[in-house]
Amino acid sequence: MARTRIKICCISSLKEGQLAVSHGADAIGLVSYMPSGPGVIDEPLIGNIARAAPPAIGTFLLTSALAADKIIAQQKRCHVNTVQIVDTLPHGEYAKLSKAMPGVALVQVIHVRGKESIAEARTVAGYVSAVLLDSGDPTRPVKELGGTGRVHNWPVSRAIVEALDIPVFLAGGICAKNVGKAIAQVKPFGVDLCSSVRTDDKLDHKKLRSFFDAVDAAGT
Repeated sequence: MARTRIKICCISSLKEGQLAVSHGADAIGLVSYMPSGPGVIDEPLIGNIARAAPPAIGTFLLTSALAADKIIAQQKRCHVNTVQIVDTLPHGEYAKLSKAMPGVALVQVIHVRGKESIAEARTVAGYVSAVLLDSGDPTRPVKELGGTGRVHNWPVSRAIVEALDIPVFLAGGICAKNVGKAIAQVKPFGVDLCSSVRTDDKLDHKKLRSFFDAVDAAGT
């Protein structure tokens, strides 16, 4: 079986994208406007990083837009091969996205706050290529849509993995020290992280190496 996939998020420059890929990242996350959280960069830079990535690398545009037409326009400007939707869309918008962006993968974020997240994941699974489980809270006055660094309820995450027949990424407080336990408990298709491989907000070579070594040691 293939190694657990690794997505390095909050990529802020061409150099960071290249560094993540050189360590073996399967995907990179490029954060557009968010109401809160780290890693936001301008769309022209997102486009430059996405175009420079090797074809096999997933280039994920993180978007908080709630209307299909706005997301479609973003993808066209940014030239990414994957759109990560961090908030809840009206279900009718997914068909518009798929029709307008053939070949572009859709990944829906589920913010795991309780067992109700299992039903939420089941409901959306038929519309997207994958889901990503994170630890935000969209109900706050200023929405938290990712990048919290908090670990959520992994037993609920495992139940979501078991309930779906599409890939599931696990995010939220993932680091070299706990990724082996996360893989063993949740059995995700991939893991997603940002702050734990950074020093002073910049990707850290040693922390990346430690994380990739920890994933390799965890097996599949």
